[in-house]
Amino acid sequence: MRHGYAGRKLKRTASHKRALMANMATSLFEHKRLVTTLAKAKELRPFAEQLITRARNAHRSEKAGTITGVDVHNRRMVGRFIKNKGVLQELFDTIAPLVAERDGGYTRITKLGLRRGDASETAMIELVDWSNPQDGRSSSARRRPAAKGPAKPKPSFTPKVAAPVAAAVVAEEVVEETPVV
Repeated sequence: MRHGYAGRKLKRTASHKRALMANMATSLFEHKRLVTTLAKAKELRPFAEQLITRARNAHRSEKAGTITGVDVHNRRMVGRFIKNKGVLQELFDTIAPLVAERDGGYTRITKLGLRRGDASETAMIELVDWSNPQDGRSSSARRRPAAKGPAKPKPSFTPKVAAPVAAAVVAEEVVEETPVV
């Protein structure tokens, strides 16, 4: 029995799962959204939010002046998982100031339906402050194409009957055979 084991195993070893979460978090911070399976998205959400919280706390302490320069400790703690230096810089310089006033809930999971190949549930996880703003209309209303004018009447179909083709008379030449002596 698995009593007391929190989280999903995702059919991976602990090190493989840690690497998967680090790679998915890097892609999430780089592209601001990520399409994956629902189970992976649910597992990624707390992992990514902890990294964003560390970046936000570093931003707050740097802004308040409690630390001279940059918060090296939090940058190194997040750098354990985010190996791409450009993405790490973007997390601390762009994402953290934007979510400085938000207390948690930095990501949103939207269910997308079933995947065609194996029918697994897919979901999109995105950063809340980078998603398209909702203007009161549902997302399906925005995607619906504009209504077209009245339909043109289709011409009625009348099949044309071709004239019967007269059978051609084939005349064969009659060749008489004479025995060779």
